[in-house]
Amino acid sequence: MARSCHQRLAGETPSGPYHQPCALPFWRWALLALLIFAAGVRAAPPALAFDKLYASYGVLGLTFSPEVKTLSGQQVTMRGFMAPPLKAESQFFVLTRMPMALCPFCSSDADWPEDIVVVYLKKRQTFVQNNTMIDVQGVLEYGSWTDPDTGFVSLLRLREASFETFRE
Repeated sequence: MARSCHQRLAGETPSGPYHQPCALPFWRWALLALLIFAAGVRAAPPALAFDKLYASYGVLGLTFSPEVKTLSGQQVTMRGFMAPPLKAESQFFVLTRMPMALCPFCSSDADWPEDIVVVYLKKRQTFVQNNTMIDVQGVLEYGSWTDPDTGFVSLLRLREASFETFRE
């Protein structure tokens, strides 16, 4: 009686026309390779567009969109332009829908423009010209927050962020 490779007794050699060496079948190797590959490849974070930031703009202020509420606390990507920073050595900047010549920070969240997001960088990066389109990736946060170091107020932020120049 033929035994599988796991049932063989010590010292016994396999024989017979249906003998297969003690190895994983091809489909198991393929599955193992796929799992190893998938573990190394991360899905791109969801993209969040400026026109999806708010559900409404009314007399009571801005209402955050369901997308923002759902993606809060998660990595997202956004595409836009870097507003000129207040200081060259800053570790944050403002991402805008359109290029701006001046920093768009306002005195309160009541004056907050609906098409900007504050970006707090994970590590310092060289800033780019304000007319250069960039892709930013970071963890989305929403709600009024005052930066204790600068006193700036923001409604939307990307934390632990990084950016790169947009390439088509």
